[in-house]
Amino acid sequence: MSEFSESFATSAQNFDVVNIGDVVTDEFIRLPDGPVRVRADETGRWLDIPLGTKLVIQDDEPPPTAGSAANAAVAMSRLGLRVGLATYLAHDQIGLDILSAMHGENVGTSVVHVDSPNHTVRNFVLSFGAERTILVRTPEFNYHWTGLRDHDIPAWLYINSLGPDALTYQDEIADWLEQHPHVRMAFHPGIFQLEAGTERLARLYAAAEVLLCERSAAESITGVSYTDPNRVLDALLDLGATNVVVYHESGEAIAANGSERVRIGPFDESEPPLDLTGAGDAFAATTVTAFVRGAPLREALRWASANLAATSRQIGTQGGLLRRDELIARLAAAPADFVARDL
Repeated sequence: MSEFSESFATSAQNFDVVNIGDVVTDEFIRLPDGPVRVRADETGRWLDIPLGTKLVIQDDEPPPTAGSAANAAVAMSRLGLRVGLATYLAHDQIGLDILSAMHGENVGTSVVHVDSPNHTVRNFVLSFGAERTILVRTPEFNYHWTGLRDHDIPAWLYINSLGPDALTYQDEIADWLEQHPHVRMAFHPGIFQLEAGTERLARLYAAAEVLLCERSAAESITGVSYTDPNRVLDALLDLGATNVVVYHESGEAIAANGSERVRIGPFDESEPPLDLTGAGDAFAATTVTAFVRGAPLREALRWASANLAATSRQIGTQGGLLRRDELIARLAAAPADFVARDL
């Protein structure tokens, strides 16, 4: 495994990377076996819950903060990066709890914007076995990108999931990136960015040093079936990104840039996943961390698959995220054939 370097930001900067995206709280509802089941038909897989039934559920404590931007920030911080979180929060107790949780993970909050009139968003995660269905509420913030103070300008921006009202906000970020060409950017689009389409967010796709998407998202973006992985990668590279990575929650991924196309399998299949919530965030954030650290594409995929495996064997989105020394040890003990191979 490549050695972790200490930092790629100058001494005058606060952050190696600033994460941009929405932050929420996730309340987990663990559905019991028996009356709840999964049904599959020609249109997909469905979660069946008898109408009008009363289900006895576990009284789980929800994590203090979630959402792709927060999950990514925690993952990167634990791997030793200096991370800032650029997000909008409400001036309510949940918002204060989120700030406290980020401080506890050494995530910088100097670029958080507090929007007093609103309420912090709560999502409900219907968890059944290792899988989940999420009831999502969209935030209603007055998004506006005002840029960053000189000492807060990072080596990288990492743009995560944002709400449907954030399109102009993302235009402003694209403007700022054009004015700061030394700042590199990674893009991990969420559901509302996918719905907006690649033409509407063309500048972000084209500016991405790394474009990351889950398998179904890649199919949505390109209109190409994953059964033809080279065509999927071709279509993503055509959007302008330098490196593209398409992952699955199993830890399998394919990736490409101008000179190579590779595939990696799951890190460890010896035990089944316990909870896949946040697994994609772990994979994507770890991939970006590897790039920030200067690792090549093949090594980045190894780091990401190993961290996803650890995360999916814990309940919740952040509990299983590895720290730097833990990831190093995991990869050192990995089988010799755990490598990214030519596609």
